[in-house]
Amino acid sequence: MTKTVLITGCSSGFGEAASRLFADRGWNVIATMRTPTKADRDYPNVHVTKLDVQDRTTIKSAVEEGIARFGKIDVVVNNAGYGLFGIFEGTSREKVQDQFEVNVFGVMDVVRETLPHFRANRSGMYINVSSGAGVFGLPMISLYNASKFALEGFSESLSYELAALGIGVKIVEPGGVLETKFGQRSGQEFSSIATPSDYDAFIAGAGAIFDQLRQSRGLATSEEVAQVIYNAATDGTDQLRYVATEDIKPLVDKRRGSSETEYMAFMRARMTPKLG
Repeated sequence: MTKTVLITGCSSGFGEAASRLFADRGWNVIATMRTPTKADRDYPNVHVTKLDVQDRTTIKSAVEEGIARFGKIDVVVNNAGYGLFGIFEGTSREKVQDQFEVNVFGVMDVVRETLPHFRANRSGMYINVSSGAGVFGLPMISLYNASKFALEGFSESLSYELAALGIGVKIVEPGGVLETKFGQRSGQEFSSIATPSDYDAFIAGAGAIFDQLRQSRGLATSEEVAQVIYNAATDGTDQLRYVATEDIKPLVDKRRGSSETEYMAFMRARMTPKLG
């Protein structure tokens, strides 16, 4: 029987690539986005509909539409997200709220809306797209880090709660990707942040660190991350976490494979900007 996946954030990046990959592999796809476009309407097995993770009414309607169209949802990919970039002190509380509403509360609302359907079927899977920033902290993205750390903790804990019901939870952790609009939106957010001038030297130094990281390791493509998402959905294992891009593996390995003292010495040597 043909399986169905609901994916959030399909207008670009991982979501768009994943929707096409699942459709090409014969799945029914509920491709959701804040502002629906004609993307993927040439696929007969793809249903494009509105879902804004900050608007619970659109979550409910998208889920109901998808079930009405295909009869059942087997996998939910919580992909929609964005990242605030900048100094915490310069970021308004409203922007902090937006960050958590999209990356954490939005995921929780999608899960809350689809769980009764999964429970009734005693099957289903959530694949939550996290980030290397859900594993290790970096300068200038404290709020994005905080949201992804929260998502990782929520996902792991949820996996224990739902296992007895036959429902799986998995986490995909990508790093830098070439062609998504994620960096563009983050840059626009940064330009609107009013940061005290005391941080100017630090920001310049942190920017040099990020430039060095980008140049030192090749970035992946959205299609490569989509393949990891697809593998997580179909590999038949109970593996929780999937590191999706090569660029973050050294930092992930250091975080998870060394002592706290060793890890912090390693990170401070590389992530503390040289000032003056």
